[in-house]
Amino acid sequence: MDVKAIEEKLTQLPLLIEKLLQNLGEDPQREGLLKTPHRVAKSLLDLTSGYHVDIDNLINRAVFKENYNEMVVVKDIRFYSLCEHHLLPFFGTASVAYIPNGKIIGLSKIPKLVDVFARRLQVQERMTQQIADMLQEKLSPLGVAVVIEARHLCMEMRGAKSQNSPTVTSAMLGAFRQSARTREEFLSFTHR
Repeated sequence: MDVKAIEEKLTQLPLLIEKLLQNLGEDPQREGLLKTPHRVAKSLLDLTSGYHVDIDNLINRAVFKENYNEMVVVKDIRFYSLCEHHLLPFFGTASVAYIPNGKIIGLSKIPKLVDVFARRLQVQERMTQQIADMLQEKLSPLGVAVVIEARHLCMEMRGAKSQNSPTVTSAMLGAFRQSARTREEFLSFTHR
């Protein structure tokens, strides 16, 4: 997002947040809330910054030719996201694996990719698939696997009020979908 677009949003969003506070029965002019509309606007722009990331720039020539065809696993990648249904946080860990097919990616790019998709209004199922699909697209590996375990405050704070009930999602592509042995090897690496 360019500077002008950010400045425009930082002008409009606080006005909307002020209206929201009023509709909740609050006084946006009371001392504790005076700066809240601007803080919330900045926070929301940061928490949804993934919409404006160019994946090719993120990868930034960090895909390398390499004759390696064994599993690569990056596990326990912490992430924070916002549920698109209630705008409440969900957070947890992602474990990502791929089997190279002549190309590898710089390891630091995998957590950055998770973060890009987490910094959008999301559902965990879609986020899991988006990470897998993007690695498949950029690397054409023999397989990709993603497992995400997350706690959803929309489920813990309201609705079911079910605490400590993490949700686990997975996406398995290529060799991970076709071979139970490959899938089990990955899951053994990520098991706690």
